[in-house]
Amino acid sequence: MNEKIVLIGAGSAMFTRGLVADLIQRGWHAELALVDVGEEALSAAEDLTVKMIEARRSPIRLSASTDRRDVLPGATAVICTIGVGGRRAWEQDVFIPRKYGIYQPVGDSVMPGGTSRALRMIPAMVAVAQDVLDLASDALFFNYGNPMAPVCRAVRKATGAEMVGLCHGVFHVARYLADALSVKLPRLSYTAVGMNHLTWFAEVGVQGVDMMPRLREIAADRIADADDNPFSWELLRIFGAFPAVLDRHVTEFFPQFFAGGKYYGKTLGVDAFSFEATIAAGDAIFEEMKEIARAPGPLPEDYFERIGGEHEQVLEIIESIRQDAGRVYSANLPNLGQVPNLPPEVVIESPAVADRTGLRPIDQPPLASGLAGTLATRLAWVETVAEAALDGDRDKVVQAMVLDGAVDSLVTARALAEELLTAHRDHLPRFTPVAEPSG
Repeated sequence: MNEKIVLIGAGSAMFTRGLVADLIQRGWHAELALVDVGEEALSAAEDLTVKMIEARRSPIRLSASTDRRDVLPGATAVICTIGVGGRRAWEQDVFIPRKYGIYQPVGDSVMPGGTSRALRMIPAMVAVAQDVLDLASDALFFNYGNPMAPVCRAVRKATGAEMVGLCHGVFHVARYLADALSVKLPRLSYTAVGMNHLTWFAEVGVQGVDMMPRLREIAADRIADADDNPFSWELLRIFGAFPAVLDRHVTEFFPQFFAGGKYYGKTLGVDAFSFEATIAAGDAIFEEMKEIARAPGPLPEDYFERIGGEHEQVLEIIESIRQDAGRVYSANLPNLGQVPNLPPEVVIESPAVADRTGLRPIDQPPLASGLAGTLATRLAWVETVAEAALDGDRDKVVQAMVLDGAVDSLVTARALAEELLTAHRDHLPRFTPVAEPSG
């Protein structure tokens, strides 16, 4: 494959080294351009990539820049993994809501953390999209940044850029369900439809046999195990479909059931799916990347075995498109009728064919009314938070807090919205600061 791939957000240590490993292992004669606004992060990513290329004598041609406009001309694929404000801003998305009794295990998709992150991400991603349209309009354009649905919706709404949202979540849960059924993943067939991080496996089969009855049987045991996603298994029994991406994400879409973060005898984000542990792991991975990149000598001999590829499927998708292979993947795309009882144009995660036309969604039957109902308010939240970010509208930020359902009152919604806006004001140029009262 002869591609020019531009990776925007190369300071994302885990993704970058995984993508490079996949490129090397596939033997592509590609050009890879790394972009990050953080000079230290970019330098570490570049140094590590050089070592990886040299270790395997790969034909990959490497460049790097803090200015994406330097490297976008000629790009055939653009992959975005940015996180505006990094982990320090992410911490505030979770720690500030805790002061109001709101506990989030992740805080990057929905709930107040998801709203806050969307406000930072959307203007930055709109600017990226405008540059892609200006300098690489024919490039395949992929986004991995969260919150997925608001980012993709706002970019398409503001620029018309044909951004595709990708996430490994559905593939990960397919593997989880295959393990639960004691079958190898290639034997599993499934249809998963919904919104990123709340995508419903409405059909699961093995060689033509419906496996939903068997999954319901398994659910009884899994619900009793507080360490094995009991809430997701309970939802399967109630709705007849299994939600991706398991309890760590799915609980955030149902905050009414977890007041004060209470979750099967634990507290979400504290001793259940510890947020602090997630942040610490991210910091440690970045420090390890810097250490390995700057250490004298070659990479450790087992380095490629330890990282094992990024498993995000983006290179496989590009390959399927270039070869007109027609393989099917889960993708976040506008609803152009592929799910008839969800609103038009909203970004939904569902099966799509990767062929010479790009990623093309596959028509699905209507979702069961209960499943559509779980998504209805969430999709309205997406539209509201996208408008808030694009317009710099404080009232719509409060509306998004209300629609999300995690706050306990309108007073809390306003106070929390204002505190998050103030904490992130350096990343929110579209929001005018509230004037201090005179006298």
